Amino acid sequence: MDTLDLAPEIDVWKGRAVQIDSRKSEFLAVATCLLLLSTGCTVGDDRERPEAGALTSASSGSTDPQTPLLPPLPQGGRRLSCADSVATVADPGELYRIEADSVAVSSQVLQPNESGDGQGPSRLFAKWGLHVRTGAAVELQVAPGWEDRVRIGWGPAARPVTTVQVEACPATGTSAAWSVFTGGTWVAGPACVPLVIRSQRRQVDVRLAIGVMCDESPPR
Repeated sequence: MDTLDLAPEIDVWKGRAVQIDSRKSEFLAVATCLLLLSTGCTVGDDRERPEAGALTSASSGSTDPQTPLLPPLPQGGRRLSCADSVATVADPGELYRIEADSVAVSSQVLQPNESGDGQGPSRLFAKWGLHVRTGAAVELQVAPGWEDRVRIGWGPAARPVTTVQVEACPATGTSAAWSVFTGGTWVAGPACVPLVIRSQRRQVDVRLAIGVMCDESPPR
């Protein structure tokens, strides 16, 4: 058989070799993909992937619906942390009423005493403990128009301010449903004091009886 007679057979062998090489490449590609999937690897530069801790921090930020948020603290206000609580209790008790499902305020007529601060909105002080439901972030504010007659304040070394915010605190036990903060309300004189409470996308107007009873008419 001369060289010309072998040419067609050589072409056939070359074609089969190309097919075999192609199938080997496909097999190697499939095997590589399976290996990457089984080991959890991804193709690409590892330096471009965030660390696990960084991803957790980003996912647990302000977009987490389980993390109650507070609005920006107004100038002159005060924000309390969980460490500022003096106790946790299962129930606020019969001397309190619950507002906005998150805050318990005094339901009694509170008798104010001289605070020693002279004249103005902090002349008299009525002591009562603020109860905040665990897991709720709350804001209490002196109602607009009353800033020259009323102050509020809780926490260590409580001072008279017009706005108090409390960060959400976790329960410390199965029966610890409320965190307690010491403090109270300052007034220039006995009055039915209006406060605004905001918590969990709710806003409630409440009134405190400081030295006088509150009637059904709105405060002036």
